[in-house]
Amino acid sequence: MAGKEISIIHPRPSSIVAALYTLRDLNVDVAILHGPPGCSFKHARLLEEDGIHVVTTGLDENCFVFGGHDRLVQLINKSVELFNPKIIGVVGTCASMIIGEEMHDAVLEANPDVPVIEVEVHAGYHNNTKGVLFALESALDAGIIDHKEFERQEYLLAKATEVEKRFGAASREYLAPSRGDVKYKAAQRVIQLLKEGKKGLVIMNAKKETGYMFADITLAVNEVAAALGKKENLINMANIDPKLGLPRVRQHAEYIMRDLKAHGVEVHEIIGGMDEYPVAGEKVSELIKEKYSDFDFAVITGVPHAIPMEHIKDMELISITNGPRQVLPLKEMGHEYVLVEIDLHPKTLGVSEIVESEFGATLREVAKEA
Repeated sequence: MAGKEISIIHPRPSSIVAALYTLRDLNVDVAILHGPPGCSFKHARLLEEDGIHVVTTGLDENCFVFGGHDRLVQLINKSVELFNPKIIGVVGTCASMIIGEEMHDAVLEANPDVPVIEVEVHAGYHNNTKGVLFALESALDAGIIDHKEFERQEYLLAKATEVEKRFGAASREYLAPSRGDVKYKAAQRVIQLLKEGKKGLVIMNAKKETGYMFADITLAVNEVAAALGKKENLINMANIDPKLGLPRVRQHAEYIMRDLKAHGVEVHEIIGGMDEYPVAGEKVSELIKEKYSDFDFAVITGVPHAIPMEHIKDMELISITNGPRQVLPLKEMGHEYVLVEIDLHPKTLGVSEIVESEFGATLREVAKEA
């Protein structure tokens, strides 16, 4: 039936988790998950590495029948006592939403002397960006962000959903995960292109903190080019505008720019903020059309599928993602090499400097052999 939404059967990101990460980007000190103890366990644990306390009301079968209001009130008070937070987040779960918990009533009863961002959310949304939107709406109500920033974020979320439905993990019913091409072979090819004097674009279009590892690939390509005396053949682009985004996202951009400068890497083109990965590709496309249409290859990291193919289709494309289900769509778009940084996410939480990538390490080692 025309216009019918694809019924996607592979696992997809959760709106609850998306809400938690948004609270982190808003510099919330404590996030309270109002639900069972195991809800969003992996990401709740990971987020603790990123400086945010994640605690749970631990709803059990008894609470499913009689409610968890008192537990939430008690945990809000306990969190104030333990962590002395400046901002608190309270996030719903499937369980609390199904049994009809009124989180706002609990917040009113606890009445902490700090702003509380309440996120009424469950994991039953087709687009995980719903969790981000709900968190931002509540942050707007709490006076944490202004209306201009909310509208900007709302636009970016719509664009992110569009990109994923057209070219990403939401583009078809089932996508098998893949580790992508062999990094050693891709490294050999990059070195060969540099040795031949080919002109290359190094484009980082990374989503928020993932940039700490994707920026290492920019570093590695520039290091190898410099060693071969070909650094002038590279143009570096990156979405690291420190003036755009939620507080923590702007901080990531500052730190990555600092580290690139410290290693003598010039970013010739700033293509947006670190939350602008869904739209930065349009900027890249314009720049290539105007200034770099005669380039031979591009190394693209982060969210390569957000970059339109129109002006890069004649270049040799070496792309690096952290999504195993993104390999096939990128191959079908025309990317010759598609690599996956499989352990990127846990390695980029809680850091404040560039982290070595597998491909960056491989490229450096292969260059030594060469």
